[in-house]
Formats: sequence, structure tokens, C-alpha cells
Amino acid sequence: MKPATRFEFLNLDKVNAPYAGAIEEAVLRVVRSGRYVGGPEVEALESRLCSLTGAPYAVGVSNGLDALRLILRAYMAMGVMAEGDEVIVPANTYIATVLAVSDAGLRPVLVEPEASTSNLDPARVEEAVTPRTRAIMTVHLYGKVSWNATMADVARRHGLKVIEDNAQAIGAHSDTPGLYGHTVTGALGDAAGFSFYPTKNIGAIGDAGAVTTHDARLARTVRALANYGADRRYHNIYQGYNCRLDPVQAAVLSCKLPFTDQENDLRRRLASVYCAGIMNPKISLPRLTADHVFHQFVVHVADREAFTGYLDDNGIGWDIHYAVPPHLQPCYAATLGKEYAGRLPVTESLASSCVSLPISRCISEDDAREIAAIINRF
Repeated sequence: MKPATRFEFLNLDKVNAPYAGAIEEAVLRVVRSGRYVGGPEVEALESRLCSLTGAPYAVGVSNGLDALRLILRAYMAMGVMAEGDEVIVPANTYIATVLAVSDAGLRPVLVEPEASTSNLDPARVEEAVTPRTRAIMTVHLYGKVSWNATMADVARRHGLKVIEDNAQAIGAHSDTPGLYGHTVTGALGDAAGFSFYPTKNIGAIGDAGAVTTHDARLARTVRALANYGADRRYHNIYQGYNCRLDPVQAAVLSCKLPFTDQENDLRRRLASVYCAGIMNPKISLPRLTADHVFHQFVVHVADREAFTGYLDDNGIGWDIHYAVPPHLQPCYAATLGKEYAGRLPVTESLASSCVSLPISRCISEDDAREIAAIINRF
């Protein structure tokens, strides 16, 4: 029988405990308002997102995948992209990044990550550019900023849009200014998609997402597409969708968004304990850098099955992010699977060796020290 878990990987009740009273009041406020779609709660969250990121426009949407889908669909509606155009994406990412591209009728061009960061390798981006390339979709995987001067230079010289998949790095700061001079994720490129899935550093109590952008026209187009394609009532200028943000989720997020820095700092402190305490040569650790907010603390180990079994035996919760890269998923077997067979060894190596350790309010710094000591005996 599996031993009891002493150190939980994640418990959302504990994660939300500091905000429980405010969340309950926010939900009750929405219930009593009688306004259950759109309205002032959504508008207030959008304003707060602009203040947090520095992006001048924000649109609340239904979830992180829809945020990316809507950005791409909006660019197509604006004539910036057309079916068959290419979008450079990291091969090592959650499948939602790639789904958004293929859903729009665009071609995802997969580029290997840096083994040391798990993020898109900037040195490989330019060699992936073709005459059909229209955008780079960079992913701040696990909360580590994926942006530098090389990527910015490639985008500028080739006239490419930069779209951030900012599902995992809210509030992170880049060492390199973005295209518009800002340094906070969500404002580094032309547009960004956010996820507020409950497990995120700032999470809702259900699905929620947002788009931020420097482009007023893009913001208007995203907002219309998310509302059945309508720019006003009974005036549908696009064949749109229903991807609006629930005001209950907006109200809940407004309770937590002001504490983004505190939540990120808590994760950084836990990460610093791990990085200082884990000294097992079998375990490869992430770098402890100022631009990392540690949505996940991901280590790499050659014998993952033995390691996770050891964690189970010692009551340490764990997870895997992500075990199967997009090009090896069944839904892409006939397309990306064939195109990239044998071409993405770094991605496949990272996927086969990654393990996520607990890094949230579920554990204390003392817990992290004890976990590190246990791992050192593996």
C-alpha cells in the first residue's frame, strides 16, 4: 500500500485560504448584483491587468486556450495572417499552445528548447523563419521568462508578431525590455494570452483567461470575436464564438491579483530552499534566476520511475509537466508526428525526465528543506 502523503503536491483549499473571506464576499457581491455576464467586475479586472503588465488593453476571456485562439483569429480577421501561414512555437510546451495555432488553420513550426531552461531556444528561432512566417509564440514555461534580445531582433528584422503564452508567468519580469519598452510578461510582445486556471500562481475558482495587447484594433477584434463576433448588440461583424469571462471569476481574481508579487515571492523562496538544499548529482535543478516565478519547480532525472517511486515511499507529492510533447500526441500523429519524427531530441529528452516537486502554500520552507534532505538520499 502506498504510504500517506506527508507533503502535498497541491491543495487548492490551502492555496486559497488567505483569500477565502474576500473570495466569498466577491462571489456574494456578484450574486446580489444580478449581472452575471460581463459588466463592472470584468471591466475592473481588465483595468487591473493593464496596471499590472503595462499593456494598454486587456480583454477578459473564458480560458487560456481561448485567449491564444482569439489572438490568432483576430489577426486573421484583421488580414495580418491567413490560413496556411506559419507560427513559430516551442516544441516543449503544453499542447494548448499548439492547439491554438492549428485551430486557426495556421501551421505550427516547432523549435527545440534550451535544455538548461526548457524554454524556446532563441538561437534556433531565425533558422525556422520562412517567407510564410508571421509570428513567434513564445511560452514562459513553468514561470521562466522566455524572451531576450536575440528573439526581439529576429522579430523586428522579419516583421513578425510576438505572441506570449503567459499562462504560467503572471507578474514575471524580463531582463530584456519588450518590443514596446516594458519588462513585465504580458506586455513584452504584441499580444499575450493569460490563463487563470485554479492551479496557476494567480488562479480563479474555475476556468478564466485574458488577452493583453498594445494594439487597440486587436483588442476590439478579440472582444468582438469572444462575443459571437458582435461589436454591438445584434450586429455580428465576424463569425465569432462565446468566449466571455464570467464575472464571478473576474471578481475572485480581483481579490488575488494585487498579491501577485507576494505569491511569486513565496514560490521563489521555496525554490531557493530547494536549489540550496538539493545536492544529489542524479537530480538536475532549474536555475534560480530573478525572471523565474516558479509556477512549477521542475527537476530532471534519468530514471524517473525509480525517483517518483522513491518520492511516493517517502510521502512526497509530485507531478509531471509534461509527459508527452505535442508532436507525439495522437491528435497530431498524422501531421506533426510525421513531420518532426526524430527531429526533436531535446524536447523528447526533457519530457521523459521531468518531475515537478511541491511549490505552493501547501508546504513551508522547513518542509522544502526536509524534502531536499530526502531527495539527497535517493
